[in-house]
Amino acid sequence: MSLSVEVAVDVPLWSTFSYLADRSLPRGQRVRVSFGSRRMCGVVTNNGNAEQQYAFRIKCVDEVFDELPPLPEAFLDLVNFAAGYYHHPYGQTLFTALPTALREPRAVRLPDRRVWRLTPAGRDAEVAPRHKVRHALWQALCADDLAPEGARAVAPSAATILKAWQDSGWVTRVDAAVPPLAVEGVIPLNTAQRAALDAIEASSAPHKPWLLHGVTGSGKTEVYLQLIERQLRAGRQVLVLVPEINLTPQLIARFTQRFPLTPTAVLHSHVADGERLVAWVDAWQGRARIVIGTRLAVFTPMPELGMVIVDEEHDGSFKQQDGLRYHARDLAVWRAHRAAVPIVLGSATPCLETLANVDAGRYRRLVLAERAHHAAALPTVRLVDVRRAKRSEGLTDEVLAALADRVRKRELSLVYINRRGFAPVVACTECGWLSGCPRCSAKLVVHLLERKLRCHHCGWEEAVPHVCPDCGNTDIKPLGEGTQRLEAALGRALPTARILRIDRDTTQRREAWNDIYRQVHAGEVDILVGTQMLAKGHDFGALSLVAILNADAALYSADFRASERLFSQLIQVAGRAGRAERPGEVLLQTQWPEHPLYQALVAHDFDRYAAELLGERRQLGFPPASFQAQLRADAPTLAEASDFLHTIRERLAQPAQASGVAVCGPAPALMVKLANRERAQLVLESPQRAALHQLLNQLTEWLPAQNVGRGLRWSLDVDPQDT
Repeated sequence: MSLSVEVAVDVPLWSTFSYLADRSLPRGQRVRVSFGSRRMCGVVTNNGNAEQQYAFRIKCVDEVFDELPPLPEAFLDLVNFAAGYYHHPYGQTLFTALPTALREPRAVRLPDRRVWRLTPAGRDAEVAPRHKVRHALWQALCADDLAPEGARAVAPSAATILKAWQDSGWVTRVDAAVPPLAVEGVIPLNTAQRAALDAIEASSAPHKPWLLHGVTGSGKTEVYLQLIERQLRAGRQVLVLVPEINLTPQLIARFTQRFPLTPTAVLHSHVADGERLVAWVDAWQGRARIVIGTRLAVFTPMPELGMVIVDEEHDGSFKQQDGLRYHARDLAVWRAHRAAVPIVLGSATPCLETLANVDAGRYRRLVLAERAHHAAALPTVRLVDVRRAKRSEGLTDEVLAALADRVRKRELSLVYINRRGFAPVVACTECGWLSGCPRCSAKLVVHLLERKLRCHHCGWEEAVPHVCPDCGNTDIKPLGEGTQRLEAALGRALPTARILRIDRDTTQRREAWNDIYRQVHAGEVDILVGTQMLAKGHDFGALSLVAILNADAALYSADFRASERLFSQLIQVAGRAGRAERPGEVLLQTQWPEHPLYQALVAHDFDRYAAELLGERRQLGFPPASFQAQLRADAPTLAEASDFLHTIRERLAQPAQASGVAVCGPAPALMVKLANRERAQLVLESPQRAALHQLLNQLTEWLPAQNVGRGLRWSLDVDPQDT
C-alpha cells in the first residue's frame, strides 16, 4: 500500500489528480508525473499523510525534485486566492505564478552562491611568490572571502586551483555574509512628503492600503525610497511593482544608487529564464531584500515581506489580458492584507476604483499637491484649436514654432501621439478602399521604412500596394499620422533638430531604454517623438515642451472607461514637462477645446473631473458602483460564438434572477474579428460582489462540462478592463 497524494498540473481542468508516492510528500513539493502520454511537472497540494485503497489503478509519482524546499505556504495561499477569485483552474494558476524553469518536468540547477574561505590550515600554509597566480589568489583570500566571480577576476584558472585546495583542506565554501545596509544620496523631504512618510510609519492599521496621490514630479519615488530604507533597517523585504518594463531601468538605477550594497531582484519578461529563476529563488530564500518587477512579480515568495509598493497603480498594464486574467494591484492589496504589512499605491491619476475605496473608508489617502523640486511648477497647458489652424502632416504652425524655439534654446521637447507606424491606414481616393486586415476587424498600419502594412493586433504583414486592389487606381495615400510619419515630418521642418523616436518598434532591444536614457541625459536629443511609453514615470529634467496630437480619437470610444484613461494619459504625459528649473508648457491640438476633460486638464484639476466621472458611473451603475465579469467566446463564425453564449444565458436566467445579477448580451466584442476568429461576449453585473461570485461559482461548476462546438473557445474575465 502506497501513500496517496493530490497533485496540481498545468492543464485547463479544475481538479487536482491522485498519484501514489512511496513516502509522505509535503504540500508544495515539485514532482514529475505522467499525465496521459505526457511527462509533466506537478506540485503536491496535500501532505500525503493518509493511506488510501483505490478500486482502479492510479499512476505513481515518477520523480521528486528536492533540490529546492517545498513552495512556501504563503505563496500557495496567494495562488489559491487568485484561482478562486478569478475562477481559473488551480493548476494553471499555480504554474502561471511560477518561473518558467520551475514549470518544466526536470530538476533545476542553481549557481552555487557560497563564497570561498580559507581554513586555518590554508592560512598557515605558505604559497611561494614565484607561483604568481596561486600567490595572488591566496593573498586575496587572506584579505577576505571570495565570491566565484571575484575569484575569476583574480585569475581565470581560479576554479581549478580552489577545487584542488578544497580537496587539500585549505579552503571551504560558506554562505556569504549579509552586507551591511549602505544608504547614499538621500534627498531632504518637503513638508508634504515628510507628513506622508510619518503617517505611513505611525499607522496602527497596516491592513488598510495607502493611496499616495501626488502630482507628477511631486517626489513620490523619494517617499518610496525612504519607506524602503526603514524596512531594510528593520530586517524586512520590500516588493515594488511597476507597470511597464521600460520603467525598470530608471528605477533600478535610483535604487542601486540609494542602496548600493543591498541585494535586489529584478523580475520582468525581458529577463532570461535562468536569471529570472535565480532572482525568484533569491527572493524566496531571503537573499534579495528588494524585489522590483512587473505584474507577475506579485507572486514572488518573500518570507520577510515588510511592505508592498505599487507605482502608477492606475495603469492598465497591471491587468493580465489572457490566461489567468488577474490584476496585480488587487492581488498585491490582498497579499499585503494577508501578511498584515502596509501597501502604498502611488499615482498622479488614481483609478476610479481606488478613489471609490478611499471614499468608502477602505483606503487612506495622502496628497502631495506640489512638485518636489524647489523651482518646479506644474506646466502651463494651452489648447490649440485645429478647426481654425492649418496643419502640415498633423502639426500646426503654433506647435512647429514652439518646437523650433526650443531647438534654438537647446531645450528638450516631446511630441506625443499614441500611434506607432507611419500612418494608421492607406486609402484609395477613387473608390474609398481602406487597407483592412484580412484576419481582424482592424486596419493595417503603414510602416514605411519596411514598406509594409502591418496589423498591430494579430501581426499580419503584407507589402504596401502600388495600386488600389479594388479599382486599380494609382492614387492611394496614407491617411493620418503615426510616430514614423511625425519623425520624418519634423526632420524636414526642423533639419537641425536631433530627433529620437520612441515606440514599440524602437525599444525591442534589451538595452534600448538604457541607450535612450544615456542620449537624453547627455543632451544628445532635441525632440522625442513617442507613444504612451513616454507618459509613464519617466523623469527628463530638461524637458520643457510637450505637444500632444490626435487626443480626440479616444473621445469617440464605446468603452465607458475611455474618458478616464484619456484624462489619466494626458495628465501623465503633460507632467513630463517642467520638472526642474525650466518652466514647462503643454500644447494640445484638439477639435473640442470646450470639452470638460480638456478644461480640467488646463486647470490641473484632477479631483473635480474624477469626481464627475465617478458620479456618472454611480448614476449609470457602472464599476466601481457595480462589479462585472465577462464571459467571452470566440469561434470560426460569430453565429457559433453567439449561439454558445445564448445557451449560457438561458442556463443562467433563473439563478441570476434569484441572486440579483444582471446578464447582458450576448453582443459582438468591440473588435469582432481577431486572428480569423469571431468574438462575442456576455456581461454579468451586480451591485454586490458576493452575489456575482456566487453565480460565477455555479457557472464554473457546469461550464467546463458543456458540449461546446468544435473550434469554439471560451474564457472568463473577472473585473474586466476592456468592455
